Amino acid sequence: MDEAVVRARLPLELAKDVGVESQSSFKAEAFTRAFLKNSIKQSTGDDLKGMLSHKAVVLGYCKPKKDKQSKRNRKRATGLDARQKRVLKVFQIKAEHQRYELFLPLHELWRQYIIDLCCGLKSTCNPQFVQQKLLKADFHGAIITVVRSKCPSYVGMTGILVQEFKHIFKIITKEDKMKVIPKRGSVFSVEINGFVSHIYGSRFEQRASERSAKKFKMRGSIDL
Repeated sequence: MDEAVVRARLPLELAKDVGVESQSSFKAEAFTRAFLKNSIKQSTGDDLKGMLSHKAVVLGYCKPKKDKQSKRNRKRATGLDARQKRVLKVFQIKAEHQRYELFLPLHELWRQYIIDLCCGLKSTCNPQFVQQKLLKADFHGAIITVVRSKCPSYVGMTGILVQEFKHIFKIITKEDKMKVIPKRGSVFSVEINGFVSHIYGSRFEQRASERSAKKFKMRGSIDL
């Protein structure tokens, strides 16, 4: 609306009906300034004329800062750490459970897993194809035998693999004894349906989860 229209005098007929007396433009402006000054809260020193001349006021927006500490706490893993697992003995098998016959069903499951993994493991299968599959397979439940080792006392040990760590195998023998065999310096054999595969422990020093994603290179000869 035009400012001149707002400040214009009221028509005489309308002024008589309403019962007000029309003021001059100077008095009307003075009244408007006084009214706004009393009605609007403002800090001292603000220019009322400058405030009236602006049509819009842009207010700045400050984005609230996120608490980085709480974000780090949310991302922190809630599981047990290595020290807590050792204290609770999470990876220790109790003595009453160290029995060969208890792990025979696990061995049968492992055999079926390997047969399915190697597409039936038939006599016509390519040995190199089977070896590549076994390199990334999980060996928990396999019956392994130590065929060579830098420590002669390990040679000939046979049992079901119950735990595999980065540097060791834990097996249960037929005499219901738990044996810990280091991978480094040992060669193991695994037999499935007449197919015998050899594992060079020194090249097998990874966890089962890490080995599944590892790329193995072909080597002409492997030392103990």
